Amino acid sequence: MNTNAFAAGTGTTGTIYWRLTPLLIAVFAVAAAGGSFIYLESVQLMVQWWSNREEYSHGFLIPVITVYLIWQRSDRLREIEMRGSSTGLMLCAFSLVLFFVGELSTIYTVIQYAFVLFVIGTTWAFIGTAAFRVIAIPLALLSFMVPFPNFIYNNLSSQLQLLSSEIGVAVIRLFGISVYLEGNVIDLGSYKLQVVEACNGLRYLFPLMTLGVIVGYFYHAALWKRVLIFVSTVPITILMNSFRIGVIGILVEHWGISMAEGFLHDFEGWAIFMACFGILFLEMWLLLRLSNDQRRLSEVFGIEPPRRADPSVPLVARSVPIAGALATLLVVMAIVPAQSLPNRPELIPQRAAFAEFPLVVADWQGKVSALEQVYLDALKLTDYSLVNFDNPDGYRVNFYAAYYASQKKGQSAHSPKSCLPGGGWEIESLTTQDLGIPLGSGQTLRVNRAVISHADAKRLVFYWFLQRGRVITNEYLVKWYVFWDALTRNRTDGALIRLVVSVPEGKGSEQAEAALRSFAAAIVPELPSFIPD
Repeated sequence: MNTNAFAAGTGTTGTIYWRLTPLLIAVFAVAAAGGSFIYLESVQLMVQWWSNREEYSHGFLIPVITVYLIWQRSDRLREIEMRGSSTGLMLCAFSLVLFFVGELSTIYTVIQYAFVLFVIGTTWAFIGTAAFRVIAIPLALLSFMVPFPNFIYNNLSSQLQLLSSEIGVAVIRLFGISVYLEGNVIDLGSYKLQVVEACNGLRYLFPLMTLGVIVGYFYHAALWKRVLIFVSTVPITILMNSFRIGVIGILVEHWGISMAEGFLHDFEGWAIFMACFGILFLEMWLLLRLSNDQRRLSEVFGIEPPRRADPSVPLVARSVPIAGALATLLVVMAIVPAQSLPNRPELIPQRAAFAEFPLVVADWQGKVSALEQVYLDALKLTDYSLVNFDNPDGYRVNFYAAYYASQKKGQSAHSPKSCLPGGGWEIESLTTQDLGIPLGSGQTLRVNRAVISHADAKRLVFYWFLQRGRVITNEYLVKWYVFWDALTRNRTDGALIRLVVSVPEGKGSEQAEAALRSFAAAIVPELPSFIPD
């Protein structure tokens, strides 16, 4: 090969094309197959989320769009000599380490993001940095197919419900309609509309953010304009969803509750999303006009197929990059430990069943309750106790303890910080507090103290995690110790303890908190038999 031909291979003159060889395809196929085998379970769960949650239903399209966008750049890729990348190799190795961290810490989201990094890192290791720059954004788009962790989703959903309710009520009042807002309940007098989780706007936000990336990718304009297009998807979604809620309130006021149900309700949602899409294009057009760019929108926003290959241009075979070969070797070596890790038998300590939990504790009398099967299916716990304890002063404490013999993926203690917003409760305050209750070894009980409200009801919550002899209040620290103890002690058992007391009307929260502290002091000595150290 002469010097000019080599330069063409790096994309400077375009006088040669680089072609794939059977050996290169085979080595890459081995890496892809190995990675698919390692990450299969987490990808299957991700697909289930796409199927079951409308917020993530666009996830099915993202891999297809990514493949299309890469194909669209294939004309540029064939002119670049792919020498491999050590940076891509390191990213591939990091993704495998992240897989094991997610596996041991029982966090599916970590494994799913590790899968995305694996795809990006392995591709980078094979094609090299010059080619990677050409398809970096299409590959980064894959990150939008990973569902948010529950605690982030629930908190975001709760905040968007309240914000959408407030703006929606403002829209209703613009039309002279008397309306009262209480939390996320819109009271029209004759009707009450509850802005439920399905109306939080996330089913618009996640797809529109993905669309914002794609639109910005095709928008041939300055970088700041592209970034603005993406960032604007958030306020567009919130405002349009709030407008939809306001319109529903107006329709209900004049034509009845049927305006908020059935086909019309669903059609309004579809129409609003299409309107959001239209606003994005209007925004692009305005950005052109405000910057005196005289190009038509069709010229700025163009989807063009790749240029056809010139049959007269000579083909040069690609070799297998060393970084790509090493990435494949790493993947193959990781298959056995990746498959054996979930099946490794854990040490399960002996304990008493919660069926034996005392129903008389100090001056508190308990009455056993039960969780519905739908919650048991979601929580996947080993054993639990749900008891309402009453004292002579008229206070009732709801005691809930969830025990997991093994906290593997999808089978770990659910934080109340995630579950409470999902149940419609707003967390007014959340702090960590030392109750001064002795635990032994000079330690005292520290708990998360939350004040929650829903409509007129207010409750005080204490919760903490008992994890193999540790009292933990931080959810992230729980995951760290699950990972560490799985690695060093071959144990992942643990429990969540949650105490809830209502704050009665006419009584101060101080008395309710005193009652909750009293109950906590009475219950703590009973726990070691049921939650072993």
